[in-house]
Amino acid sequence: MKIGIVCASDDELVPFLAMIDNCKITERAMLKFYEGQICDVQVVALFSGVCKVNAAIATQILIDLFEVNIVINAGTAGGMNPKRRIFDTVISTETCYHDVAQDILTEFHPWLKTVFFEADRELIKISERVVKEMEAKGKVFWGRIVTGKAFITDEGRKKINDEFAPLAVDMETASIAHVCYVNKVPFLSIRCITDTVEHNGVKNFEENCVEASMIAKDITVAVLKDYSRQHKLRQ
Repeated sequence: MKIGIVCASDDELVPFLAMIDNCKITERAMLKFYEGQICDVQVVALFSGVCKVNAAIATQILIDLFEVNIVINAGTAGGMNPKRRIFDTVISTETCYHDVAQDILTEFHPWLKTVFFEADRELIKISERVVKEMEAKGKVFWGRIVTGKAFITDEGRKKINDEFAPLAVDMETASIAHVCYVNKVPFLSIRCITDTVEHNGVKNFEENCVEASMIAKDITVAVLKDYSRQHKLRQ
């Protein structure tokens, strides 16, 4: 069993790198893939670079070259629901693009039944279990994450909220979920909030990115350890 971990930025990846034992680096498509073990779990981790296409490239390579069994997207996001606060974490139950016409993926490949890519139910249950057993900074919520091509401040926020009512927004999650869906690979996104409707903008993201990335890492590691343990018990 091998778990792929996709982060958008180097700040989001750094907390994982410090934990990888027997690390081997492989370069493909101008990306560096860090392969090794975290707490005896086989992982391949990388930062893909920001945006939908970069994240999709990284995910397909994880699946094709490294043959990962699941993909976890870990990192940061912008809070969309007014009740969400900085350092709260959103774990995806479903995700979609907020900037793609709604019939594109239902009328054409991959012929979705709805516009949403669902997260893996087993991974969601595992995340619920491990969060109860750990002390994460901020609160943890499960719900919808939306993805688009732009960093959201005030412009466009109302339209996205009115149309999708998401808990969080980012620039990668839906594209990673999209690649996992067509490859039939289980997927989950774990995103810690760096900026909100009240405290928005790139400055807040930059100030909170490092700490938020650590929070996302802690939850992600707890999930992959529990996933590994459950599957070993079944063998």
